[in-house]
Formats: sequence, C-alpha cells, structure tokens
Amino acid sequence: MQVAQVIVDVPTRQTNSPFSYAIPDNLADQIQPGMRVQVPFGNRKITGFVVGISDKSSFEGKLKPISDLIDLYPVINPELLDLAAWMADQTYSFKISCLQTMLPGGMRTKNKKKLIATSQQICDQYPAIFHGQRVVDYDRQNFDNQSLSTILKLQKNGDISVEYDLTNHSKPIMLKAYQGNLDDQQIADALKTVRKNAVGQIKLLNLLKSHSKDAFLVSKWESMGVTSSTLKGAEKKGWVTATLKRHVRNPFLRPVKPSQPFKLHPDQQKAVESVNHAISSKKDQVFLLEGVTGSGKTEVYLQSIAHALEMGRTALMLVPEITLTPQIVGRIRSRFGNQVAMLHSAMSNGERYDEWQRINRGKAKVVVGVRSAVFAPLKNIGLIIMDEEHDSSYKQADNPRYQTRDVAKWRAAYNHCPVVLGSATPSLESRARAMKGVYTLLSLPHRINRHALPHVSIVDMKTEMAKHQSALSTQLADAIQDRLDKHEQIILLLNRRGYSAFLMCRDCGYVPRCPNCDISLTMHKDTHTLNCHYCGHKEPIPTMCPKCHSKRIRFYGMGSQQLEEQVKNMFPTARVLRMDVDTTRKKGSHEAIIDKFGAHKADILLGTQMIAKGLDFPEVTLVGVLNADSALQFPDFRSSERTFELLTQVSGRSGRADKTGEVIIQTFNPDHYAIRLAQTQDYEKFYATEMRVRHEGKYPPYYYTVKLTGNSPSENQTASEMFGIMNFLKKNLSPKAIILGPTPKTITRINNRYYYQIIIKYRKEPTLKATLDDVLVQSQKNQRQGIQIAIDNEPLDFM
Repeated sequence: MQVAQVIVDVPTRQTNSPFSYAIPDNLADQIQPGMRVQVPFGNRKITGFVVGISDKSSFEGKLKPISDLIDLYPVINPELLDLAAWMADQTYSFKISCLQTMLPGGMRTKNKKKLIATSQQICDQYPAIFHGQRVVDYDRQNFDNQSLSTILKLQKNGDISVEYDLTNHSKPIMLKAYQGNLDDQQIADALKTVRKNAVGQIKLLNLLKSHSKDAFLVSKWESMGVTSSTLKGAEKKGWVTATLKRHVRNPFLRPVKPSQPFKLHPDQQKAVESVNHAISSKKDQVFLLEGVTGSGKTEVYLQSIAHALEMGRTALMLVPEITLTPQIVGRIRSRFGNQVAMLHSAMSNGERYDEWQRINRGKAKVVVGVRSAVFAPLKNIGLIIMDEEHDSSYKQADNPRYQTRDVAKWRAAYNHCPVVLGSATPSLESRARAMKGVYTLLSLPHRINRHALPHVSIVDMKTEMAKHQSALSTQLADAIQDRLDKHEQIILLLNRRGYSAFLMCRDCGYVPRCPNCDISLTMHKDTHTLNCHYCGHKEPIPTMCPKCHSKRIRFYGMGSQQLEEQVKNMFPTARVLRMDVDTTRKKGSHEAIIDKFGAHKADILLGTQMIAKGLDFPEVTLVGVLNADSALQFPDFRSSERTFELLTQVSGRSGRADKTGEVIIQTFNPDHYAIRLAQTQDYEKFYATEMRVRHEGKYPPYYYTVKLTGNSPSENQTASEMFGIMNFLKKNLSPKAIILGPTPKTITRINNRYYYQIIIKYRKEPTLKATLDDVLVQSQKNQRQGIQIAIDNEPLDFM
C-alpha cells in the first residue's frame, strides 16, 4: 500500500507535520508530490498538498484513503516543495501558507478543468474519456476510478494537457481551430480533383502536407493565405476537422522593436564578466551591483541574462513596483522577444495563470515580475536579479512574512547560480555584507557617457512659509516655469495621497476619525469622501462640525490631489498627470500614464513614491520634492535610511540624457544628515554615518531582530496575552537578549482590533528558534479565543 504525506489546510489547527493517508489502489504510482488532494478530516473533507509518498506509515491504526484529486498533475515542483519547508522554518509560519503563496491567484480558488488531447489519435483511442472531442470538461463525477487512472497516465506521458477553467471572469478563451485529416496520398488525390482556379483550396492542401497534424487557429490559417470560407468548405469535404483551441492571453499591451546590446563602458564590462563567470561556473555567488542612478545597471542585467540563455539556462528578474515593469519589460522583450513572461498583481487571474503555465511548461525562459514572481516555476535557473534591492516592498507584510532577497538566495543555492542585487542606494544590511566579503561588490560610479549628476538645492520651508503659503516655493515655481518655457519635463514628488491629511473644526478642534481605527480620516476631493487608508471606511465630507455645528471646518496637510489642483491653477497651460494609488487602480493605468508622459504628451508628472525610482524619461530636467522630511517624522530606526533612499532615487530621474538636470528639495529639516547627504548623493558618507547610529542603538545590521505582534477585539485581552509571552521569552532566552515591550503599536486600533508588540534584539540566542516555535504552536490555541499572534523575523519597521 502506498501512503501519501499530506499538509492539510485547517486555519485553526495548522501544523507543519503532514498527516498520512492511504492512496487508493487505482491511483497507485499516479499521485505525485506537489498535487492537491481532498482528504477526510474529522467529519468533513478538506484540501491538502501531497508533500511525500512512501510505502509504509508510522501510524498503527487504519489509514483513511484520499477522497479525491484536485490537481491532475503537480502544481508545485520539487524545488518549490523544498523551498516551502525552508520558508516555514525561517519565517515562523505554516507550510500550508507557504505552498498557497506559490500558486497563481486563480488556482487558489474553486475552478473547473478541461482535458485536451494532444492528437486525434489519442482522442479516438479513448472514446470513453473524449467522446470524439479533442477538448472535454473534466467533472470527477463523470469518470470512474479506472478512467481517472487512465487520465493520470495520459497526462504523465504528455498525451493530454490539463487546463484550469478559472472562475471570477477568468475563464480560458477557447477559439475555433482547424486540423488536417488527410495523409500524403489523400492530399495528392485531392489536388487532382480541385479546379485550377480554386487557389484557396490548392493553397490549403499544400499547407496540409507539412502541417497535417497541427491544429491552427483561424487567424493563423488566414495569415498563411487561407480564408475562413475555404476552411468551412474543406471541413464539409472532410479535409479538415474543426476543434477548439485554447488562446493564451497576452499581458503585453503592445509590440516592441528588437534591440541590440549596447557597447559597455569599462565598469559595466567588468561587472558583466564577473557575473558571467559565476553563471558559467555554476556558483551561487551573491553580487551587490552598486551604481549611481543612470549608470547603466539595466544593460548589465540584460547582457548577463543573455549569457544565461546561451548556457541553456533560465533567468529571473525582480523589480519592486508594478510601475517599473512596463519600461523594464519593454527593454527585456526588445532583447529576448517571446521568451519573456511577466508576473505581477495588476494582471488578471487569467493572465497570471497563462503566464504561469508558459513558465511551468518551459515556454518562457525569462521571467520579470514583482515580489511574488520569486516563486515562478522556472527550472534550471542560471541567474536571479533583484533590481532596487533596498526597496521595502520586497518584504511580505502578511503571513508568510518572507524577505524576497533571502528566497532569491535560497533558489540560487538550489540551482547553483548567482544572484545580482542592484541599487544606487543599497540597504545597510547588504552593503555591510559586501564590506565583510559575504557579497561581492561591483561598482558603477559614473553615469553613462560620463553625464553629470543633477544639481541639487535645498529650500528651507520654515523661511519660505513666512513669505507665502503656497505648496511650491518661489525657487521651485520659477524653475517649473523655466522648464515649461523650454518645453522640457518636470517630476514632482509628494509622498501623501488624497486631497488633505485631515479636516479640523477651527472653533472646537474636532477632527473626523475612523470609527474602526485610531487614525484621522483623509479627504479625497474627487470622490467627495473622507477615507481611512487602513480599513477602507468612507463617509461624506461634512459641511459643518458634527460636534459644535460650526461651519468653520477646514482641511490641513496637502495630498497629491490638492497638489495637482494647485499646479494646474499656477500653470494653466501645463499638461499635468497624477500617478498614485487612486489614479492607477484600473488595469493598464500604470502603463498608460508612463506611456503618455514618455511620449511628451504631458509636461508635469506628479505623484507619490511610485514615481521615484526606475523610470527613465530623457526630457525630464527638473525634479521637485515637496515633503522631503515626511518619513523622518516616523518613530522608526530606518527613517533616515528611507529618506536618503527616496531622495537619491527621485533625484536620479533628472538629467538622464544630454540635458543638465536639476533637483529642488523642500524641507523643514534642512540640516538633517539624510537630507544633506542626499543633496550630494554621497552614499559612502551616509553609510558610515548611519552605521554609527545603528551601532549605538544596537539595531540591524549589528543586531538581529524579531517582532511579535498580538491583536484581538479586546485591548485588555491583547495586552494580557502579550505580557504572558514576554514572561515566557524572558524565562527561555539568555540575559543578553534585549526584549522591548509589550507596547501598543503606533496605531493601536485597526479595524476594531487592538495591536500590541514585542521587539527582540539579539546577537546569538541558541534557544530562540525553539522558543518562538513554542509561541507559534501556542498561538493556534489562542486563535480560537480571538487572539492572533504574528512573528516577523527581521522586520523592516518597529511601528
């Protein structure tokens, strides 16, 4: 008897230990690790992943059999199965969560399946399954155990393919196709009977000589010179058979022109040679590619990817923001064509599934995507690239709380290939590892063609606000007008969306707050609502104070909507685009805005931090930053690093071509070292300064950190539980471990749940892993009482 080890999905009883289930005799040698199955669990049937197959079980009683198959082939390959086990261990999460994270969205929900025979011969050989049709719906109730066993064998042998019919408007697109029925002799006989002026029929018969077994869509036949009417006539004669063929969705909105590799300057050449040597040698070496903005890091990526493909291997390139994918993907597609696949959250479930299938079947050799693309089912990976490796979006905020950089390094070790971490402002952790020789540092200290970095000036808004109340300083307003007169382009960064930060009654001081969260509501003028950016609560903008009924209610704090309004009033002839979460909700909106600005159909692009990095517009010669010190106000040890990164990155959008660039930074803290060093783009001095601050405060990278967060509907219950965990930690960890808290989070109540946290700082704690595993196990019992505990290994913030 064969036994399957199954990780089950029970939210209140999660465990990393698999349960044993008997494999029915008819499915012996057919069920494989990586398949999802339905199994009995108590009085119900639940979903689980098969993670192993054995011939015996340690369980002494009678094993329950697997009830049914959800997948007809493994949807998680062996590499990703191993990765899920490692992730669960490293992120203090459960393996079922890691496995589900690796699947494209549509496959995690209820869906139907279609069986597609690869040839008419297979279709005719198994009439009980196909009933004479090349494509049939798979409904388990319509197939007995013997038929199911046959289907699994056919799929394993490659004689049929299985397609998921995704729900939620993501169904496969099935289009009409025609396949030839004639052998060579029948084609020759048919040609003798066709009239000489029947050009279409003669064309079709000649094509069938070389494509007799291929099923082509009507559009494909038409591109070869055969009309749909000719195909319909041929079908009546029995020359061809009409069938349905799955049309693969194309997530790319437009074609691109092929491009050739650029000539590398010496620093680029050195970087490419180092990476290529690691690819050829199959070394899992980590490179930190530190290059100033505009230094040509992307060309290093492209030529390194080309080498991996030449070696018969695949490549994975990660970017932090969806906004970066259109330009990056465009450059990669221009170099590698249809070998490129794309994965990001703005794609529909159907598009992501189709791209996932292309990757899984080996039809795509290069994958470009955001954080979740690190789980792309690529095989034989030869190179992994993380562009803008410092970006905080690479850390998953929810369970499993993985750091993409660590997952990339694990996959590189598994595939014996290098990882390239690229940035103009590397994270302090990465740079510290490079200084110790753990990573190999590659430098690109100059812009392409030795173009100068933009001139950066700082405006003290304390002095400026005494003169006038405009969001734009006199210097920035004059510079904008100058660029408009020269028909050049401008980028304005204001890292706060909405119209204003909050409303306040000027008579009694009342501020509208979210009823579910401890946060004031943000005004959105376009929707005429006050919005909570945490739980999504919305309410109408009041015309009078609900507390004292005064009409002297005013808005305070500018958001990107209000900035757009002011800029349009100040520069009425300027064409203005706004790019933030509110303007990029619709599919394709990111690309539409970038394309419009790139084609110089707009003069000013303003928005939040999504416009700060990675974008390349040759006509941009001015960048203005309106609230440079906003991140400095947060009580977090990474505030200075984030400020420096953001200012340096957005400054790099200016003067990337032949024209000289200028950057104007408006701030109320002009003497802060993060702002002063961003002015000169002096990463080396910032690194040295910030490392001293981190050392004195015992923060990363000098200390490791863990954040434990508890939440429940009752503040007393949350606080009590967290104090209990604190006492447990103190009892089991050494006196050298620094335990901070428990304390309420910066925003204590979110969506009517109260949040408290504990921070652990340590250098060496042998018992930490076992202690936190005990906390994780205990949290499952507490969850039934409404308490949720989360463990975040190496968090990006302490707020």
